[in-house]
Amino acid sequence: MIKSDKWIKDMAQKGMITPFSDRQIREGVISYGVSSYGYDIRIGDEFKIFTNINSTLVDPKNFDERSLVDFRGDICIIPPNSFALASSIEYFKIPRDVLVICLGKSTYARCGIIVNITPLEPEWEGHITIEISNTTPLPAKIYGNEGIAQLLFLGSDDICEVSYKDKAGKYQSQKGITLPRL
Repeated sequence: MIKSDKWIKDMAQKGMITPFSDRQIREGVISYGVSSYGYDIRIGDEFKIFTNINSTLVDPKNFDERSLVDFRGDICIIPPNSFALASSIEYFKIPRDVLVICLGKSTYARCGIIVNITPLEPEWEGHITIEISNTTPLPAKIYGNEGIAQLLFLGSDDICEVSYKDKAGKYQSQKGITLPRL
């Protein structure tokens, strides 16, 4: 069952989302905060942008950080047909009986900017590392400190048998932009 805004507000008071906006903020920004059945998250102002200047190979088993350029600012330009990483401003503590799905916001999707769909497993906690693809042949502008994706909270009547925390998941308690781990 998808959880409502009342449930999300109740869980936020228990520390599930920090910082938490109890209403949707929309004036002059790409929206963020609580919505009818979800929560719109923000990204910070730190980005890692993929580049080919060092002619490295992208290998998830042996990731070379030289394939990224660090950038900090309220506006990040992602080159055509490229990719950037960012981190949610919000820190999450997902309850054991909840699965969360992260979906890109339609404002960006309508511009050819895609946020990877990512599940947040029961009892995962941390900042979300956001993967942002510019699928267009043009440079794309991303706004730091504004909305980037929506989280949908799916609750269960039962708690899961084995949670992310139980598995000692490799991305547990991540802070900031976290690169691939094996």
